[in-house]
Amino acid sequence: MYLATEQDRSIYFEHHAGEGRPVVLVHGWGACTRCWDTTAPALSAAGHEVVSLDLRACGRSDKDFDDVSIDALAGDVVKLVDHLGLDRPVINGWSLGGGVATAAVAALGDRAGGLVLTGGASPRYTVADGWDHGGTVEGVAEVLAAAAANRADTFRGVAAAVCAKAPSDDTLNWIWGMFMEMGPRGDESLRDLSHMDLRTELAAIDVPILSLHGTEDAFVPLSGAQAAVDLAKSATLVEFPGVGHAPFLEDRDRYLSELTGFLRA
Repeated sequence: MYLATEQDRSIYFEHHAGEGRPVVLVHGWGACTRCWDTTAPALSAAGHEVVSLDLRACGRSDKDFDDVSIDALAGDVVKLVDHLGLDRPVINGWSLGGGVATAAVAALGDRAGGLVLTGGASPRYTVADGWDHGGTVEGVAEVLAAAAANRADTFRGVAAAVCAKAPSDDTLNWIWGMFMEMGPRGDESLRDLSHMDLRTELAAIDVPILSLHGTEDAFVPLSGAQAAVDLAKSATLVEFPGVGHAPFLEDRDRYLSELTGFLRA
């Protein structure tokens, strides 16, 4: 299904009805709804109403958006929540999607039921005054420059770093294939993420927050996840030992157990 956003452009989304608490799954940079292929069916089978979407320039969404900022992506999540009439949904964001989910929950206020950060890049992705966690704006610019020069090889390298242990060829090609579907405008979402600062917004969120984070995450350090939890009013950090950036792939059973427990609370 598609949702019109602006300037005759649309985003793709999937909606599976259920009687349980609604959950919106927001993918990371370069991915799409397919990254939740091992998560969404299990949540649906548990009775939850499950929604996932392809962010602007990703997957089956239009590729030529002018505005691909984190704020714009979060605005699409809010619009989708309103479009579907979701009742206090939990917004679950992976990686860059963590920043999007944080901004969306901040905008929804008491209309949101909770926030889940799955290896979430929130409230910052790069270091800044008072925030010593993550990479640098310059480092992100270097990755994007490499992608502009050789998209295929750069994205394969990024895909290979998602998991703490080397993934199978099938898994690597699956992740890489999602990256290769992203339009060039999607690169600017990552550039915007490198400047994003949601510390004020995260600290003001009143709904429960769950952070599910691998101890060996190569993109968002565990220290940043801990700092985010410390900043929030009501948040819990669950560590996944030996796991990298994608606990839903690397430790699926425990990930689903923690997530469904939070959704039932």
